[in-house]
Amino acid sequence: MRYEIKGEPLPVVICEVDSGETLISEAGAMSWMTPNMEMKTSGGGVGKVFGRMFSGESLFQNRYTAQGGPGMIAFASSFPGAIRAIEITPDKPVVVQKSGFLASEAGVELSVFFQKKFAAGLFGGEGFIMQKLSGHGIAFIEIDGSAVEYVLAPGQQMVIDTGYLAMMDATCSMDVKAVAGVKNALFGGESLFNTVITGPGRIVLQTMPMSNFAGAVAKLVPGK
Repeated sequence: MRYEIKGEPLPVVICEVDSGETLISEAGAMSWMTPNMEMKTSGGGVGKVFGRMFSGESLFQNRYTAQGGPGMIAFASSFPGAIRAIEITPDKPVVVQKSGFLASEAGVELSVFFQKKFAAGLFGGEGFIMQKLSGHGIAFIEIDGSAVEYVLAPGQQMVIDTGYLAMMDATCSMDVKAVAGVKNALFGGESLFNTVITGPGRIVLQTMPMSNFAGAVAKLVPGK
């Protein structure tokens, strides 16, 4: 597969594939393609269907395979921001925000990722249920707004407001931390809890979570 990402802040990834090569995507992600790209819809079993439901994705996935020669297919982001190409290997799975997966090569496997700690699940908000990408291949991830990347050393931490975490290496761990002080919690204008990521591993943050954007627009709607 060869690919090109174009058009930020309304990006699209254009993929050129060889005959017989397959890409997978969430339902509705395809924007345009050559006529020889054959589509098949699959649920992948009851367990995978329910896992995608909990992680915020559609219940079914589409598989696109080039027939009789090379093909081309494009996948557009659903929100203004960026598309990142991430190489997935058996020894380097990643965890992404729910609804962050756009498309990938057929060797990439998607599964639901729950936070192990009860507190992280109870107060983690959008970070409670995420997606784990494992296997082997290139995956395309949607980022809300611009992407900012850090590499955390073992034990190094980053405190993140809920929703700003787009992706992390599976070697990182996640917890939540209450905002210190009653005044800070009540009048600070931030969430009551922050997400704490501990290295080692890479994290990718996003500058405009979709939930924040929706909240800002809602304030401008009459009657809200």
